[in-house]
Amino acid sequence: MAQAPPLNPRDEAEPGTPGSGEDLCPVCDGSGTKDGTKCEACGGTGKVVQGIGGG
Repeated sequence: MAQAPPLNPRDEAEPGTPGSGEDLCPVCDGSGTKDGTKCEACGGTGKVVQGIGGG
């Protein structure tokens, strides 16, 4: 069984969760770095998984 990648601090759900999608990290604006080091909010990917839709 494949193991899901670990969540980053700003992720709201695991990748592929229904009702979620990738977005640019609001802390590093999608660059993956903050103040010259790896962004801790997104784990350096520049992306976060967030809930989409509404209700």
